[in-house]
Amino acid sequence: MTVLPADGLSLAADFHDPSHDQWQSLVEGVLRRSGKEVTGTAAEEALSTALGDGLTARPLYTSDDTSADPGLPGFAPFTRGSRPTGNTTDGWDVRQRHALADPVRLNEAVLGDLENGVTSLWLAVGGPSGVPVAGLARALEGVYLDLAPVALDAGADAGPAARELLALYEARGVTGDAARGSLGIDPLGQAARTGAEPGTDEAAHWARLCGRAFPGLRAMVVDTLPYHEAGGSAAEELGLSLATGVAYLRTLTTAGLTVEEACAQLEFRYSATADQFLTIAKLRAARRLWSRVAEVCGAPGAGAQRQHAVTSSVMMTRRDPWVNMLRTTLACLGAGVGGAESVTVLPFDHALGLPDAFARRIARNTSTILMEESHLARVTDPAGGSWYVERLTDELAAAAWSFFQDVERAGGQAAALRSGMVEERLAATWAARSKDLARRKEPVTGVSEFPNLSERPVERESAPAAPSDGGLPRVRRDEAFEALRARSDRHLAATGSRPTVFLAALGPASAHTARASFAANLFVAGGIEPVHRPVQVDASSAAAAFAASGATIACLCSTDALYAEQADEVATALRAAGAERIFLAGRPGEYPGADVHVFAGCDVVAVLSCELDRMGVA
Repeated sequence: MTVLPADGLSLAADFHDPSHDQWQSLVEGVLRRSGKEVTGTAAEEALSTALGDGLTARPLYTSDDTSADPGLPGFAPFTRGSRPTGNTTDGWDVRQRHALADPVRLNEAVLGDLENGVTSLWLAVGGPSGVPVAGLARALEGVYLDLAPVALDAGADAGPAARELLALYEARGVTGDAARGSLGIDPLGQAARTGAEPGTDEAAHWARLCGRAFPGLRAMVVDTLPYHEAGGSAAEELGLSLATGVAYLRTLTTAGLTVEEACAQLEFRYSATADQFLTIAKLRAARRLWSRVAEVCGAPGAGAQRQHAVTSSVMMTRRDPWVNMLRTTLACLGAGVGGAESVTVLPFDHALGLPDAFARRIARNTSTILMEESHLARVTDPAGGSWYVERLTDELAAAAWSFFQDVERAGGQAAALRSGMVEERLAATWAARSKDLARRKEPVTGVSEFPNLSERPVERESAPAAPSDGGLPRVRRDEAFEALRARSDRHLAATGSRPTVFLAALGPASAHTARASFAANLFVAGGIEPVHRPVQVDASSAAAAFAASGATIACLCSTDALYAEQADEVATALRAAGAERIFLAGRPGEYPGADVHVFAGCDVVAVLSCELDRMGVA
């Protein structure tokens, strides 16, 4: 591309556009210096990242990576936004979730949030964690219901909760035109959560009522969180949202609503993760896919999807929960740039129990900073035109549509849930992802990478446990490592010390630091405390140092060359001093005398779980 300054002279006249092959040749050289002999497309593949769903993020995208025309914001296929102005006028709706059973405490939290930046409320109603239906009026006391939209999450109590909210509007003089929000009726989502048979008859009643008397209130929500929280991928989440949305269109049109009227009663809820590009592409693909559904149903202008994005609970960790603030910031960024109309940022202590006032403050201020200080809402679809984002949107949409067709062939969403097809598919996805987590191919900062054994635990009031009978499971990225750390904690409480490993570092710091740091990080992830004193050992000092450490196992750490020179003698000395197991930081073959090898890509969970078992750490 030629760049012309104001005087008409070309600044790029003396430069030639490099070719893709030239770039690839430079990549080959870099990889060669790191010990990888690859050429051609293999060099580019070596730098590519698997994203799940058969998708791959390549290291370079160019104008040759063509994609479908995304159109303009506010026009089909709505890839670039459901509204012409996007979120540029007022920013996105900051929707805070509240799950408190006590109406008085809930009211205090709600008012505090609304006075400090929250623009709408998402309330859990009924069940073990929600406010009772009869307590809804008290919980919303002092709330200007014509200014603050309310979205309900009432599960099996959706009907009574809807009646209570509408009665509250009437009692407080809020006209139908002024009422905004969502009744949150989602029978298929409830079925996914609980395993109960979905009942959709009442949904049509509420959709007709809202369409007739409450134009700013949507009756139904297509909630994909149950599938995301069961371990589903981005494409699976999208595919199931389409299947659910189509099922609701069939229900509502059968009850007499037009396709346009039925579409206007749906809000779509998606997860937002710390993979900001995948989140952006997912929300853009969701709008494009739903536009296609509306077009096929004969209402191409009705496909503007209203989206509510919620930061992922799967990514939240119980250890080092402060890092969750960074995760939710990235997720919120992805949701905002992706064009969601409403965004919920879960508090950083969400995985620990009921959030405190500080955590709720940080959550709501995350959106405020991104909008008011980073100005993310000032541009509609700021990621649009990025070769990577456009291509990822295309590929994700294609994968999601394929899965949607699988569900439809199985009889639709209700039948797929009933038959176990959905659960089996999500379980297979989570099993594959769990292997990556166990091998730290998908690192979890503060848990599987850079954990801190001496961190002070963050205590929170326990939240009511979610019902465990029936329905899809709920998973977390940290669960396997959390189980290992919990075993270490119990051992500490019972004995006064944690299980330990002696790091036998061979040679100078320049030789052993990399692998000693790797090994220490690995063992701490499972709650095994490394002892690295003295800094280095040899055959003459290893036995005494090991005996002084109090450990029962040791790990050799150094370079391959020093392993060849010293590992055998040092290992012999360690065994003579009582070492029950010898680990080695490096791949098998570098020293065959070790009992266990730990290396990048090994199954860390399996290795550490086996060792804790052998140590008798329950």
